[in-house]
Amino acid sequence: AADVVDAARDPAYRLVIAGPGGDGTALSLADLRALPQHEATLPIACVEGWSASASWRGVRVRDLLDLVGAADIDVVVVESLQRSGRYRASELRGAHVRDRDTLLALDLGGEPLDLDHGFPARLIAPGRPGVLQTKWVARLVLP
Repeated sequence: AADVVDAARDPAYRLVIAGPGGDGTALSLADLRALPQHEATLPIACVEGWSASASWRGVRVRDLLDLVGAADIDVVVVESLQRSGRYRASELRGAHVRDRDTLLALDLGGEPLDLDHGFPARLIAPGRPGVLQTKWVARLVLP
């Protein structure tokens, strides 16, 4: 329903980290996997009333910001490959930006993410509702 299958599976996928309107830095899935990986056990809490904890592995968002010289950034807009829809982007603010457990997750339970869980990359951060844990991440937009 999100119409992301082709874009998510495209071998030319790149995560772009950029300011508004800027070209920025583009990282392939292989580039992301080559960066230091971190693991965190975090829940997905759904607004429908269920919650499930899982082991997530990926790159810390703060490490991605450091990589592009944006260590002092306090707000990041996380955009999905999904072209429309209410939850195609979310804003990451304050403590969540710097939290050691805020990840651009590539793996779930020791296996690469599947499409339903946000392949090729998804946001996972402590204490955020599931609808704000953006799937199919395409861009990190900096102010």
